[in-house]
Amino acid sequence: MEASAKPVCHCSVEIRGLTVKKHDGVILDHIDLDVHHGEILALIGRNGAGKTTLLKALLGRCAYTGQVCYRNGQGQTVEKPRIGYVPQRLDFDRSAPITAGDLLCANSSRRPVWLGGSRQAKEKAAAMLQKVGGSADLLSKRLGTLSGGELQRVLLAFALDPMPDLLLLDEPVSAVDRKGIGLFYDLVTSLRSEYHMPIILVSHDLSHVRRYATVAAVLEKTILCRGTPEEVLASPEVQEIFGLGDA
Repeated sequence: MEASAKPVCHCSVEIRGLTVKKHDGVILDHIDLDVHHGEILALIGRNGAGKTTLLKALLGRCAYTGQVCYRNGQGQTVEKPRIGYVPQRLDFDRSAPITAGDLLCANSSRRPVWLGGSRQAKEKAAAMLQKVGGSADLLSKRLGTLSGGELQRVLLAFALDPMPDLLLLDEPVSAVDRKGIGLFYDLVTSLRSEYHMPIILVSHDLSHVRRYATVAAVLEKTILCRGTPEEVLASPEVQEIFGLGDA
């Protein structure tokens, strides 16, 4: 009997003319950007450049004009793409009696959180935690007691269920120690290799961009340049934004 094939993502994202306006002006101005399957695209730029707003637009959390199209490996439109999202931080009441298991089980079950997850949901949650390098022991821990690295692993496990067609990472290691940063990005790289999903990574750390991204783009309300990490990091735009010209 043949082993079942692993799920493989063949989704690419085409963004054309994406514009976000608010009462105080234009936040994003005619964004044109492609992210192909298997790419880790690092989105870099100064604070307030619109990076998080672009992710929110892709998630459908803010209104925009323009077009966002998802296509499979045959060029056909993917009507309802699955999008996974790991935020920079999770705002919640740290005193709330919600465990990591409650969060993960709620993601795959219609049962109310206070009833607890079914055995099947708990087994699935434990398997997802193991996939992202976490321990099943985390399931019983309250979210408010988790370290930065533990919480990001839980959020990544949450984002991967169901396996997304596109994974968005918004400065995902801002609350993680140095050792945990390397482990997190190694994990993301392995997921990309296994599932071939496109990943958009927002990061201010240029060393992470150089080491882990396959492509990079500079955002300053619009896309200033896109290319390999080496090309983009050597560009005049990055030199100016990050003050590297005087180094």
